[in-house]
Amino acid sequence: MPELPEVETIKRGLEAHLLGKKITQICVHHPKVVRQPSLKKFKEGLAGATIKNILRKAKVLIIEFSNGRAVTIHLKMTGQLIYPGGREGSRLSFCFSDGTCLDYFDQRLFGELRLVDDWRQVAFIKGLGPEPFAMNPAQFKEMLARKKTKIKPLLMDQRFICGIGNLYAAEALFRARINPGVSAASLSDKKKGVLFKEMVATLREAILHQGSSVDNYVRLDGTPGGYVDFHQVYARAGKPCRVCKTKVKRISLGGRGTYFCPRCQKAP
Repeated sequence: MPELPEVETIKRGLEAHLLGKKITQICVHHPKVVRQPSLKKFKEGLAGATIKNILRKAKVLIIEFSNGRAVTIHLKMTGQLIYPGGREGSRLSFCFSDGTCLDYFDQRLFGELRLVDDWRQVAFIKGLGPEPFAMNPAQFKEMLARKKTKIKPLLMDQRFICGIGNLYAAEALFRARINPGVSAASLSDKKKGVLFKEMVATLREAILHQGSSVDNYVRLDGTPGGYVDFHQVYARAGKPCRVCKTKVKRISLGGRGTYFCPRCQKAP
């Protein structure tokens, strides 16, 4: 699933190409992708509207329109946005007055598009925790102090911190030299500070390289992101750690595959 860096990369691409464009038609090739409201109301609610603003909240894209309404796009596992569009296989296309289109692809139809009056009232968004970039080290330390949960599943809990998934939780923990199975409350204040620093740095570097194309994620122009080359542990099971040469290990933690270096991230 695209995480914060991937969705931020797409958001910046949309900003560069779509602001001010007027919708003339919504072409829906698979109705399941529109979750709210009805397909008829979705089309009617966007007819003639102009794109006013593009935002990101955690892993959700938000397109605000001139008529006061907004479309939220949660890409989930296989959702993709491609511009310029007009390609075969799209599930939905936003067509603009200049003759261009924005295509939405979703092989497994897990993604969700919603037309809403106030995106802040969408249930998923209301339940999100703070974004990593909206916090400071002291706030992060305070949040961890009250949690006995294992640190990696906690970082992936969108109600705790939003935007981080399996990939960037693994990478941040490696950089902080923290074993993914230790409890959050067991970390020293120093380690908590290191983790916050590395978490933010990992996300910023991934954005700089326009995300990680390990599954279905592509940038707005359909090309892959470049951060995969910088992964330290994610999807590198059996390969030598880039720091100590110990083989990277994969275990199951919280129902998810977890990658770490047994030597660099040795549990206390």
